[in-house]
Amino acid sequence: MADTIFSKILRGEIPCHKVYEDEHVLAFLDVGPLSEGHTLVIPKEPAATLDALSDESASAIGRVLPRICRAVKKVTGCEAYNVLQNNGPLAHQAVFHVHFHVIPKPDATHGLGVGWPAGRLEPVRAKALAEMLRAAL
Repeated sequence: MADTIFSKILRGEIPCHKVYEDEHVLAFLDVGPLSEGHTLVIPKEPAATLDALSDESASAIGRVLPRICRAVKKVTGCEAYNVLQNNGPLAHQAVFHVHFHVIPKPDATHGLGVGWPAGRLEPVRAKALAEMLRAAL
């Protein structure tokens, strides 16, 4: 895996404003926040995308994310927030180390703006797709 800004943060080469740390996870404030309290949650394991992450690191992230969300809500006073995680350049991933953004949404103009161009799932295609996904598991 390529050396990233997050691997440099994990090695202590670049400082961060740490929010949480344990043996598997580090959470810190985003230096380019979309709103106050925007926090990044990363595994210490060097994996570029979520599907490459070990079960152990994924479980650790799953335990920590709700705690970070609760803290962000409490400190910012925001009831609404987004949790964003991108995988690959086409999905807008800019740092190729798994990371989750916890982004407070205080009002309509701050925080994450999202477009959602929903399509339609045809029943025949849905049945075939679900079967293929089950087989892939």
